[in-house]
Amino acid sequence: MGHGHCDSAAIEIRLIAPMPLATPPPGLLPALDAFAPFLSRLWPEIGQRLGAQAAIKDLASGRYEWVDPALSLALGHDGDGMSGLTDAECFDASTATLLRSADKTAAGHGGVLASDHHFERGGRRHDYVVLRLADAPADGTPQRLACVWIDQQPLRQRQQQMQQALEQLEQLQRANEALRRDLGDSSLRDGDSGLYTRGHFEDQLRREVDLSTREHREFALVLLQIDPPADAVRALGPAAMSRVHETMGRLLRGNTRAMDASCRYDESRFAVLLSGVGLATAHSRMEGLRRQCATQIVVHEGKDLGFSVAMGVASFPHTAHTQDELVSASDAALEEAKRRGGNHVTLASIRFES
Repeated sequence: MGHGHCDSAAIEIRLIAPMPLATPPPGLLPALDAFAPFLSRLWPEIGQRLGAQAAIKDLASGRYEWVDPALSLALGHDGDGMSGLTDAECFDASTATLLRSADKTAAGHGGVLASDHHFERGGRRHDYVVLRLADAPADGTPQRLACVWIDQQPLRQRQQQMQQALEQLEQLQRANEALRRDLGDSSLRDGDSGLYTRGHFEDQLRREVDLSTREHREFALVLLQIDPPADAVRALGPAAMSRVHETMGRLLRGNTRAMDASCRYDESRFAVLLSGVGLATAHSRMEGLRRQCATQIVVHEGKDLGFSVAMGVASFPHTAHTQDELVSASDAALEEAKRRGGNHVTLASIRFES
């Protein structure tokens, strides 16, 4: 390939702090001269492993005297396509100017100079760190510049892969934590409705009684029971009632707040704790829930299971002063709602004391 041009002039050079050369140990340079043939054979392997390719320039003319074939190929040339060319013949004007400027800085520096080069070529972004070292011949021979181009893309890809691996690990950890919570929570929930079981609910109810007693505030307790199903629904067996219980649990979760609590109280009843709510507000909210249940469409094996509920509402401290009294008052109100034929919300009697 002949002269190449960058597709983009979006290039940045950041000169890194120079690295002065240390005085080589005695005998090292002659040894390196003797080792040069072996080094030339090792270099392709070294460069491949480090992502580094080398080039040598004549400083005066800026022409490449030798270019690692891998570097020529990476920059869009044939294997030896850059040899004998200048940066102006290989890159666009903006890139060539920046490269030439870095060469001149390295020539007057006296040590190793590192710079970052970012450019686009052939639709691909290139990111290199280039190490430059100019020789200082004493015999008047042309001054040369040795350049090592280190491709940063493999490093960035490894960093990206590492980041993705870390993100996947975090996602896995979060999933495991959620699974542990679910497994720990499953023993507290009813299988059909997904609501908490009675034991967990009674702990919450006990705390609510203590809190309301200390802060002199009210709350409501509601007991609910699904009205006896029609013969057609009963004939569908336990699976049909499981669908009804599942729907009941979903409706209860949708009609309660974060500070409330609902549970599967026993085989036939559900319970709701409405925190900070008085008797009138509790009745209004449960009346809305009763209407939802009565109009809910629940399908099982192609049949609508339609169901309704009876509810008994009691409040603390107006209808009861202890937890046991509160449950009894709510249960008595539920029995009255069932006696009225179901699909009804009944309030517990308010206690009047002298």
